[in-house]
Amino acid sequence: MTDQEKTWHDRHKASLTVGQRAADIMRNGMGSWPFVGSFIGFMVIWAAINTWALATKAWDPYPYILLNLLLSMLAGLQGAILLIAAKRQDAIAAAMAQHDFDTNIRAKEEIELLISINREQLEILQELKEIATLESLNSEGRSGP
Repeated sequence: MTDQEKTWHDRHKASLTVGQRAADIMRNGMGSWPFVGSFIGFMVIWAAINTWALATKAWDPYPYILLNLLLSMLAGLQGAILLIAAKRQDAIAAAMAQHDFDTNIRAKEEIELLISINREQLEILQELKEIATLESLNSEGRSGP
């Protein structure tokens, strides 16, 4: 595929850094129902193991201080990742708006050119109509009584 055939989106995706791709993948993963379900499942399993399975030798007994620490770290990390992804999404939206604006400007110029051509054609048609009317009057004047 040549550069001319690639869309703006294809060129943009090709220009992403590894970090930007990772942020997008993590944003898409963390913002999904499978992530929410697996996260809740993990917390239930953690609580079950530490409450019932290892009742006397639990590595994180109730009130799950270690789990709270992990959740706090995850929340801080998620916040940063989501902010990075949101900032990138804003940049993408701005670039797309600029692209739309540029496209609209080009379309406006082309429309103005077509309107100009249409006006010229209307003027030519008007002139032809006047010529045809004059010729018709001249031919009627000659063929008269």
